[in-house]
Amino acid sequence: MLTLDTSGVIALASSDDRHHLVATTVSEADRRPYFVPMGVMAEIAYVLENRVGTHAVFEFLGDVRRGSYVLDCGDDDIPRIDTLIRRYADLRLGFSDAAVIACAERHGGRVLTLDRRHFPVVARGERTITILPEQCGQGLTSKSIAIGCTTGHDGY
Repeated sequence: MLTLDTSGVIALASSDDRHHLVATTVSEADRRPYFVPMGVMAEIAYVLENRVGTHAVFEFLGDVRRGSYVLDCGDDDIPRIDTLIRRYADLRLGFSDAAVIACAERHGGRVLTLDRRHFPVVARGERTITILPEQCGQGLTSKSIAIGCTTGHDGY
């Protein structure tokens, strides 16, 4: 099972995304279902529409309807999200990333994300999630982009 951050969804949804190959490789190596927290749906739609186009939003929603992704409402995650946001306030973790972490904690802890600003810190601090692709966590350099990783937050 794999929980997807916005960056993971965008990379999977857009073959033009510079991270598409690494995201596809990670997702194909993992077994379904792929969970998408409801707390990141607006962010996903916004980024898809602005970076790829409205057609990408329709394609993503079609994938959700067909069961390619499982929406996870996580009603009981609110206390955990609150705890994470407060604990990592200096990091400015934010609601969406905290929702991904809370969802992942309930579904095996595996997170497809290219965000190497927030998730590695939480992974080390909480020890409840594993970020994928794994090689991104090992001494990032500017050349890490070649394997599909970012050293900072890409804005999603």
